[in-house]
Amino acid sequence: MSNIVDTIRDDILSAIESDRLILPTLPEVALQVRDIAEADDSSIMDLVKVISNDTALSARLIRVCNSPLFRGSRAIENLNMAVSRLGMAYTSNLAMGLAMEQMFQATSDMIDKRLRANWQTSTEVAGVCHVLAQQYTRLKPDQATLAGLVHLIGVLPILRYVEDQDIQISSVMLDNVIDELHPRIGATILKRWDFPEELQLVPLEYQNYRRQVASADYADLVMVANLQLLAGTGHPVNEMDWSTISAFDRLGLDPNMNMSEEEDLNAQMEAAMALLK
Repeated sequence: MSNIVDTIRDDILSAIESDRLILPTLPEVALQVRDIAEADDSSIMDLVKVISNDTALSARLIRVCNSPLFRGSRAIENLNMAVSRLGMAYTSNLAMGLAMEQMFQATSDMIDKRLRANWQTSTEVAGVCHVLAQQYTRLKPDQATLAGLVHLIGVLPILRYVEDQDIQISSVMLDNVIDELHPRIGATILKRWDFPEELQLVPLEYQNYRRQVASADYADLVMVANLQLLAGTGHPVNEMDWSTISAFDRLGLDPNMNMSEEEDLNAQMEAAMALLK
């Protein structure tokens, strides 16, 4: 490992320890939406009022409602109908997740490309998580979607740091730094954002293939969703024996099943991923 990797690692780790690492903050609309969803006395109209200030977000929520995953008997034409159909909890988690997309952008080309690729992966994982939660578990599909959207959030400060310090580093070395540090940073960010503990665990645990827990949780969903998306590629996870990964058992899934070959599941996964793009 080269000195530059050690330097970046040491710098970032000491910045975390001393609380100097600049962590991303949740977008304003996400904070407002969450406050309303968590308050006892708020109504759907309060939520509509906040979201309607963000035209892009409003349009996306309406599109989500008209997608195959949620489609009812009649088309949803406005935000009021959309929020009523989705409900407070679902609307707030989805709005929070979608609002995060704006964080995955940068000025330098190399960093911007990486951030966008990370967001792309996050949305695909979130789509699969949504479907798995709905089909196989009692976990909440909206929390599952959010778990997928935030599982790579720890990559952000690392890439920002590389951009701000104008560090020249090869792609392979940067990957090594990210793989090593992003889980811990991700958990730190989600804690700072007051996310539920079950979501704070996700960045730390979704690659722990030997984990043993009492029942399926959001880290299991994100793990299996990632594996599904990597199935059949040249990625090293395909060299593992998936039948030793107990997350499949907890979810009641066959590790050898190829979800993309199950027509019904595949259609739902495609729909869920398209939603978030």
